[in-house]
Amino acid sequence: MKDLSNQVAASGPRVGFVSLGCPKALVDSERIMTRLRAEGYRLVPRYDQADLVVVNTCGFIEEAVAESLEAIGEALDENGKVIVTGCLGERAETIRQRFPQVLEVSGAHDYEGVMEAVHRHLPPAHDPFLDLLPAEGIKLTPRHYAYLKISEGCNHRCTFCIIPSMRGKLVSRPVGEVLAEAERLVVAGVRELLVIAQDTSAYGVDLGYRDSGWRGRRWRTHLTDLATGLGELGVWVRMHYVYPYPHVDDIIPLMAEGKLLPYLDIPLQHASGRILKQMKRPADSEDTLERIRRWREICPDITLRSTFIVGFPGETEADFEQLLDFLREARLDRVGAFKYSPVEGAEANALAGHVAEAEKEERLARLMELQADISAARLREKVGRVEKVLIDHVEPEAGVAIARTRGDAPEIDGVVQVEGAGPFRPGQFLQVRVTGADEHDLWARPL
Repeated sequence: MKDLSNQVAASGPRVGFVSLGCPKALVDSERIMTRLRAEGYRLVPRYDQADLVVVNTCGFIEEAVAESLEAIGEALDENGKVIVTGCLGERAETIRQRFPQVLEVSGAHDYEGVMEAVHRHLPPAHDPFLDLLPAEGIKLTPRHYAYLKISEGCNHRCTFCIIPSMRGKLVSRPVGEVLAEAERLVVAGVRELLVIAQDTSAYGVDLGYRDSGWRGRRWRTHLTDLATGLGELGVWVRMHYVYPYPHVDDIIPLMAEGKLLPYLDIPLQHASGRILKQMKRPADSEDTLERIRRWREICPDITLRSTFIVGFPGETEADFEQLLDFLREARLDRVGAFKYSPVEGAEANALAGHVAEAEKEERLARLMELQADISAARLREKVGRVEKVLIDHVEPEAGVAIARTRGDAPEIDGVVQVEGAGPFRPGQFLQVRVTGADEHDLWARPL
């Protein structure tokens, strides 16, 4: 379980919480935990301290399903009273067949369903209006950064993905509500906001880009207005899950001006036009390369991250070589890749030409070897430069601070090991000179 010992209230029924999956699921967990605390429940860090355990699951790929099922089994073995929610909860029969003793099962972002289940099996002790909560709610991230979820669901129907069937169609939060939450987080000490959604670029399309108020002005519920507003808060703002739609070009100047971090996380998934069509992805590799060139002209320091699938049904060696050629030309800073695996309910399962497992492994190894060389070369370009970094944690016995540059998202990208004069503290910004690099990380000394 997440270590929640610094968030335990003085009294009340005790709930343990296991949070799995992506940052969007993490935000769901934070919202549920905030509701629990608001109703007087204690959040405890160990199974043996809890009166019951809530497991927020992931069900995106089979490895995540296996991890979620293992976590449910562990919670049942260690505690016995378990409520399951999250993406895998959409497949309730899978869970109940394996674990018939689970108390309740609910689906993704079903906050009310989780709370009703907790109430049935562990009633609250007192009136929630007597409780005190920080304005930003309960957070599972360190105090200095937070995820800002701007919408739920997705309107795409990618053949490898079942997220829309789990989380539904796109539902955007009004921009005034999002900006007000961001402001509360900054006031509470957050120094980096990580904007997340299933499709960040589509933000507001379901609302017709309806405007709402914040700081005495009207703002459209649209990516560019959201980015402009967040840029006024004076903290790092990092954009994740951004499809390369044309209007994304409008936020690149904000990065060049220092209003947003020069960082885009773009889930491209492949570069072969034929495979992208099989995936039902809204992208074209030639257009994407031209967009990348323009972005780097406007903001030379921009860091680009993406993820790719190898071994998708029907992928030939020529398709895969096209992906490698794309990577050689695009020279993306950060790349994640995974082998295609069938997901129950995904349309891609019915496609012809499934790739042998050994071939998937071999292609994945080749892609990651190529990207390691690209990443190492990109990072070597930073040696000798002065960079602003944000410290995540400190290892005093080693005299080292673990930090991140503007080009590093927490937990998925590299880090900077800052050696030398201190003392350092988490959440501190620091100017450093980069002294070394490998294919993932940097080394630096403070100025």
